Amino acid sequence: MRSDVPDPLTTGLAGLAADAPDTLLDRIVARRVHVPAPLEEVQVAFTDHGVAYLRVGLDEEEFTAAFRTRFGRPLLPAAKPPPGLLPALRTGKLGGLRLDLRGLSDFEAAVLRAAAAIPRGQTRPYAWVARRAGRPKAVRAVGSALGRNPVPLLIPCHRVTRSDGAIGDYVFGAGAKERLLRAENVNLDEVAALADAGVFYLGSDTTGIVCYPTCADARRITPEHRHGFRTLTAAQAAGYRPCRHCRPGQPEPA
Repeated sequence: MRSDVPDPLTTGLAGLAADAPDTLLDRIVARRVHVPAPLEEVQVAFTDHGVAYLRVGLDEEEFTAAFRTRFGRPLLPAAKPPPGLLPALRTGKLGGLRLDLRGLSDFEAAVLRAAAAIPRGQTRPYAWVARRAGRPKAVRAVGSALGRNPVPLLIPCHRVTRSDGAIGDYVFGAGAKERLLRAENVNLDEVAALADAGVFYLGSDTTGIVCYPTCADARRITPEHRHGFRTLTAAQAAGYRPCRHCRPGQPEPA
């Protein structure tokens, strides 16, 4: 065969060659960035699907190792945070910020969706989260799932507290949890005082509605019209109906 005649196979293969797309690297690796946050400077990892991991108190080597152990992906520095991250950390609202929560079990995802539904400045007990996640008896499992929350602050697991009025554990420690709640104007002192008096629900005799103490509706009850109850059953026996906003003891929407 003449050497100056192109080989059809070689020519065909050459025609298949193409430059890699600009986004190929971001499909393989994740990016990390330091950003200011309500507690202190945090490290955040994000992928092409959204924010995947957030932690405080780790240096870059520790954070990279923890991320790779959990997600199995390399981690490279980012030039800037993903759009929407800083406003989300400042306001406590995700807005358009995307989260990459792939790899969670169905139960873990349901628990985090429930925690994300708790309004800023309010708290809900672990049992409330369990009901909303569709597993009302899995209260301890809820605590474990929240402890594995990959994106604390963005999904506000600090707003989940114990049924006895104590704030409970937190991935960044109880002290950090208290700081976050007080910064959101949760009246932890009043909650503790009510719990000491055996009060875990507050009812209004003008509306006939009973709420969790941190519910926005409960905060509007004037002292002369406020009645405390140890249990929701006791409140209902006295003629009160559960608040449709904080939904104490009620089946939660899917």
